Amino acid sequence: MKYPKGGSIKRGGKKGSNDRDPFFEQETRKRRKVSYDDEDIESIESDAEENGFAEDKREAEDEDEFADETAGEKRKRLAEALLKRTREARQREREERDDDDDDEDDDDDIVKTLMKKQQEETGRVRRAIASRVQEPLSSDGFSVIVKHRHSVVSVALSDDDARGFSASKDGTILHWDVSSGEKEIYKWPSDEILKSHGMKVREPRNKKHSRATLALAVSSDGRYLATGGVDRHIHIWDVRTREHVQAFPGHRNTVSCLCFRHGSTELYSGSFDRSVKAWNVEDKAFVQDSFGHQDDVLAIDALRKERAISVGRDRTMQLHKMPEQARMMYRAPASSLESCCFISDTEYLSGSDNGTVALWGMLKKKPIFLLKNEHSVTINENGDHDNVEYNNSCTASSWVSSVAVCRGSDLAASGAGNGFVHLMAVEATALRPLFKLPLSGYVNSMAFAKSGKFLIAGAGQETRFGRWGCLKSAQNGVAIHPLRLS
Repeated sequence: MKYPKGGSIKRGGKKGSNDRDPFFEQETRKRRKVSYDDEDIESIESDAEENGFAEDKREAEDEDEFADETAGEKRKRLAEALLKRTREARQREREERDDDDDDEDDDDDIVKTLMKKQQEETGRVRRAIASRVQEPLSSDGFSVIVKHRHSVVSVALSDDDARGFSASKDGTILHWDVSSGEKEIYKWPSDEILKSHGMKVREPRNKKHSRATLALAVSSDGRYLATGGVDRHIHIWDVRTREHVQAFPGHRNTVSCLCFRHGSTELYSGSFDRSVKAWNVEDKAFVQDSFGHQDDVLAIDALRKERAISVGRDRTMQLHKMPEQARMMYRAPASSLESCCFISDTEYLSGSDNGTVALWGMLKKKPIFLLKNEHSVTINENGDHDNVEYNNSCTASSWVSSVAVCRGSDLAASGAGNGFVHLMAVEATALRPLFKLPLSGYVNSMAFAKSGKFLIAGAGQETRFGRWGCLKSAQNGVAIHPLRLS
C-alpha cells in the first residue's frame, strides 16, 4: 500500500506529536515550577534558615531600607539623628552636673547652637576668633615638623585638621600627621602608567619628565589630592592609597595654583598660560575655562559657590563666575599681586610684591583698605630682627607670597621673606595688626586649622617661583605654630 507524501503517518508520528513539541515542553516546565505544594516551599525556607541565609536576607533588607528615599527624606533623617545625638549628649551633661533644667529651654539652646554652627560653616556668620588670640609666650614659636630637601611651595590641611600635605620644588609630595609628624611619600608612577592615565608627552625635552611641583590642593572630603607644576599637567592622587589616579592635560604652560571648591570635587587651576580652568575630579573630565588675565596667574582660591578669585602679574584680581561664564575685574594700585584668598563670599584678601596687604569688597573695584609696608621688618646678616630693609639689592624679601584666613572667621595671616608671619584681624572696613610670629625663610604657603588652634607654614630658602632671593640660613620644611585662644 502506498501512502501519499504528507500522509497521516508523518503527521501523527512521534516526530510531529504534541508531546515532543518545544512549545508544550516549555509550558510543561512552567507548570512544574508553580506546581510545588506548600510543604516543599516550607522545606526550602527551613533549609535556608538552617544555612544562615535568612539572617543575611534580613541584613540586606535593613541595608536597602533607605534605598528608595529621596534627597529631602535623607536630609530629614540625618538631621533627626543629629538632633537625637545632641539631646543625648546634653542629657548626659545635665546628669553629671546634677542640673534639672527645663527641657524646652534645652531644646531652644540646641536649636540655636545648631543654627549658629550651620551659619558659620556656610560663611553667613563670621566667627570671632581674632579677639580671642592671646599674645604668644616666649616659649611659643614655629617648630619644623616635616623637612624637605628644597623649598616648600604649597601646604594644605584636611578638613578635620588631622593630616597635612606639602610639596616642594624637587617634586616631593608628602602626606603627614599633624600631631606626630609621621610622613608618607607619594611615589611617581612610571611613564607608561602616566600615559595610560591621560598624560601627554608633547612638551619640550627639558620639561617633559620634570616633576617639579608648584601647587597642591586637597578636597574637602579628604579623598583626592591634586598637584601641578612644570610638566603642565594636573595630577590627581587617591589619598587613601597614595596612588596616581588621573593626569589632566590642557594647560599650555606651568600649572601655578590649584584649589578645590569646598563641599565638592570641582577643581580650579591657574597657569602661566594666563588661563583659569575648571575640572570635575569625580568624573575625570574638563568642565570649562576662563580667560582674562594678561600675564601669569599666580594664585587662586574658592569657597562653596561656583566662583573663584585669581591674581596675577598683570596687577589685577579677577572673580570668575563659572556658571554665568562672566568675570569681575579689580585693579591693584601699582603693584603685582602675588597671593589671594577668600574671607567671605563678598570679601577678599591679597598680598602684593611691595609688601602691601589689601582688603577687597565685591562692590568696589579698588581695595577697601591697604596695610602698607606690612613686611618691612626683616632679618639681617647676623640673624637679628631689624626695622631696616634686608638686602636692598633683592626686593623679594618683602613680597607677600602667601595670605591665609581661618575659614569662616575674622583671623588672617600674611607671610613673606622678611622673617615674620603677621597675624591680623579682619574688621568691617579695615585690617588690624595683631602679632608677629618669627619664622626664617620665604613663607610660600600657609594654612589655618579650622578650629583656629594652630597655623602651618611652608617655608624655604627660595621664593615660590624662581630664585629671586636665597636665604641660606633658612630651613626647608613645614613649620607649625600653636595659637592660644581665650
